Amino acid sequence: MGAAPEPAFRRSGRAALVLLFCAVLAFGAVSLVHEATRDEVAAARRARELARFDEVLRGLRYDNDLLADTILVHDAELLGSNGPVTAYRARLGQEPVAVILAPVARNGYSGPIELLVAIAPDGKLLGVRVTAHRETPGLGDEIETRRSAWIESFAGRWLGSPPLPRWKVRKDGGDFDQFTGATVTPRAIVSAVANALVYFERHRDELLAPASTMPP
Repeated sequence: MGAAPEPAFRRSGRAALVLLFCAVLAFGAVSLVHEATRDEVAAARRARELARFDEVLRGLRYDNDLLADTILVHDAELLGSNGPVTAYRARLGQEPVAVILAPVARNGYSGPIELLVAIAPDGKLLGVRVTAHRETPGLGDEIETRRSAWIESFAGRWLGSPPLPRWKVRKDGGDFDQFTGATVTPRAIVSAVANALVYFERHRDELLAPASTMPP
């Protein structure tokens, strides 16, 4: 006579334990992979950020950690953000050689345009780059270096070249070219860059101060 069949509740319980065990093993494997790759992901992100800084600094030498030597600044009118904006300070031998601001041009054609603006201690622009935008492909995306050299025209300018009233596109009586069929996008960027320069002029001492003397 054969053995009595196993009760259904025992079979169900054993199956549940097997599933639980497999789930625990899978979770552990995912955790191990995450731990193993976390440092690599962080290093890759850091490398991308530093590459963006090197591009906007246009080869300027510095020897400090740009991602650590930062302060948060606030000015919704001049920096285009209701929240804090990060200012990165580049130094060489403890001396400041540049400040990189991350303002937002809020009045782009298709929405806000995020920028990096590098400024030398004397107030001259080292470079400008767009880091994020949603402008119309083929028109507004002329602000990208892969499509146009327009953004390079800011390098070497300051609030006296041209004077602040002429920080506009030519269609508005200013000194900056607009794109064929697209005026809103370059108008927004020219205004945002000019505002970043105004902010720098107003807060030059704080932005260039040694990190240890900055207020919290």
